[in-house]
Amino acid sequence: MMGDWMLEIAAMMIRILTASAACLCLCVPALAAPGGKLGTLPIGEYRCALPGDADGQAWIPLEDKHFTVGNSSTYHTPDGSGTYLLTGKRVTFTRGPMAGMKFDRISPATLRWIDENGEVSRIRCVRGGATG
Repeated sequence: MMGDWMLEIAAMMIRILTASAACLCLCVPALAAPGGKLGTLPIGEYRCALPGDADGQAWIPLEDKHFTVGNSSTYHTPDGSGTYLLTGKRVTFTRGPMAGMKFDRISPATLRWIDENGEVSRIRCVRGGATG
């Protein structure tokens, strides 16, 4: 008789612990992705340029750096297509012709290129408008 009673107590404790663990999982918020919240860039063509000077052009276009952002974290260039990852304010091109390039998002429509040394460069890319 004593053995049945102990088995019932053990079974009840297991049910309580299982229910408690399930409630705890519902109460703990999900952790953010390293680097910040995941996001996507606005769709459209991004035109890249270097600042000019007072004696000439205000901006010097860098035709070979232009790209178009599409749906689902994709981008397109004349050399091919790829994907990017936006975490917080950092954009990292993960696949395709721009793989490895990084940008800081300084406004919803403006990116600043991060050079090979991790420094913010003078190159900026500005979204011109939606395409297609």
